[in-house]
Amino acid sequence: MVGRPTLGRSGLMTPLEFTLLTFGVSILAGVFGALLGLGGGIIVVPLLTLGFGIDIRHAVGASLVSIIATSSGAAAAYVRDRLTNLRVAMLLEIATTSGAITGALIAGFFNTRWLYLIFGIVLAWSAIAMMQKRRERVTDVTHDRLAARLRLSGGYFDAARGKEITYKVEHTRLALALMYLAGILSALLGIGSGILKVPTMDLAMRLPIKVSSATSNFMIGVTAAASAAYFFSRGYVNPFITAPVAAGIVIGATLGSRLLGRMKSSRIRAIFLVVLIWVSFEMIRKAFAP
Repeated sequence: MVGRPTLGRSGLMTPLEFTLLTFGVSILAGVFGALLGLGGGIIVVPLLTLGFGIDIRHAVGASLVSIIATSSGAAAAYVRDRLTNLRVAMLLEIATTSGAITGALIAGFFNTRWLYLIFGIVLAWSAIAMMQKRRERVTDVTHDRLAARLRLSGGYFDAARGKEITYKVEHTRLALALMYLAGILSALLGIGSGILKVPTMDLAMRLPIKVSSATSNFMIGVTAAASAAYFFSRGYVNPFITAPVAAGIVIGATLGSRLLGRMKSSRIRAIFLVVLIWVSFEMIRKAFAP
């Protein structure tokens, strides 16, 4: 049973009120999901569970569909503008998927309280490292034979700076290891690994923040598609909940994809850091919750 949506202490909502509210908030979630490469689930799931009293399984089911919608709504524009690095995306997706399978197999052997704490500390460290990172440069990077062999480097036209930006990829093996770990944590904690994808590409592989966000956006759509099929087969994708969420996400993702190319990299990084710090705080809070 999904239950009739509620709005905090204000009592029951009508179906029309629920649809309009979730649709409006989902537009905002889609904008941030497309800009930051995280998907809209980071906003949609807390909204549905805490704000509307929706069962967590149905909230996650709607979130997964919304992530696919986010990726679909923005991926075409990012690929067209050459912001998405498809070679990097498919390579890292192999590591993330392998990690998720491993995490599912070992899930019963770990205390999630400690995992939340470790995950929160890792995110906090990532936020500090991203704050200290200097502006992207195409020089002074180490030569990566694997990246060169797979032709992972690329370029794109930055509308905000009005010039072509080229970049080289480094530390590919380290990135693969980190993405494998991200997949494990994603399965163990039941969270999306998008929050770790962007810092990995930004800090380890030295991709520009816009490329990291666009590539992560492409990757989470692939991952969510597999998970959504499972939730759909279990009956956790409720059309009444999912329809306004997905519709709002598509509109928001389309707007976000148009904003990404025009926004300054420093502003995108600042927004991502706020989200990163918030998620880190929430993970640590869950670790110490009674």
